[in-house]
Amino acid sequence: MVTLEHLAHLYTEHRDFASARVKEFALGDTFFAFNSRPTIMGVINLSPDSWYRESVCLTQEQAILRASVLRAQGADIIDLGAESTLETASRRSQSEQSAKLIPVIEAIRRAGILVSAETYLPTVARACLEAGANVLNLTGSIHNREIYALAAAQGAAVILCHVQGPTARDTGDIHISEDPVACLYEYFSREIEIATRCGLEKLILDPGLGFYYQNLKDGSARIRYQMQVFLNTFRLRSLGFPVCNALPHAFEHFGEEVRSAEPFFAVIAALGHTDVFRTHEVPKINAVLSALTEY
Repeated sequence: MVTLEHLAHLYTEHRDFASARVKEFALGDTFFAFNSRPTIMGVINLSPDSWYRESVCLTQEQAILRASVLRAQGADIIDLGAESTLETASRRSQSEQSAKLIPVIEAIRRAGILVSAETYLPTVARACLEAGANVLNLTGSIHNREIYALAAAQGAAVILCHVQGPTARDTGDIHISEDPVACLYEYFSREIEIATRCGLEKLILDPGLGFYYQNLKDGSARIRYQMQVFLNTFRLRSLGFPVCNALPHAFEHFGEEVRSAEPFFAVIAALGHTDVFRTHEVPKINAVLSALTEY
């Protein structure tokens, strides 16, 4: 249970990390002051396999309209995905993913909206960057160096996801310890070193809480792990880069009120000093973060 006593103990034990500041940078014409203002990343799923129905757009026209709506509701960046990470979802070839992503990226960028493209394939990453994507949401490690170099050459950012497996579609068990941040810290430290050697300057760290690991299928275990990471995010910020957290659904607890899950977890994530909130529920998260900044 999260209590004031729990939060006080966490802060006292890791006080040295609490004042960490992260790198700030521009995407397109927009400067992101991560240390003083949270960023909202709205989600559009171009795959029919994604279970969050409100975010699924099956046509280019629907996706472009949703991007405009999300921007008006408070999204700073739109994250596009052409292949669901659900273990039961169909695999999409490189050509299929590009065919879905490229026209939407081009149209959204013409509207002046910042775009993140989710992929782990270098050919898709290159095509997305050439179409105008500002961010690559890297959901795998198998081609990390090539993708870092591609983003660096274009002045784009990379969301560096923690993935235990070659891609988010090829995971088994995740390593869980009493302090999950230690494992995340080690992973990100290594990847940051590789990325910077490739010339990449714009990085966002993502603990990968939305991926489907075999040993986190139990709802209570998964939520406990997610909340631990949320509350300890301020420790990851000491690596010098902003941290993105994908807000979970916790269907086992929220049931028919599942659309209230992300706003709830946004509060926990904000307490841990998350910089970028990846969400399907942009207006709700915008309201939550606005309310929290008033205190």
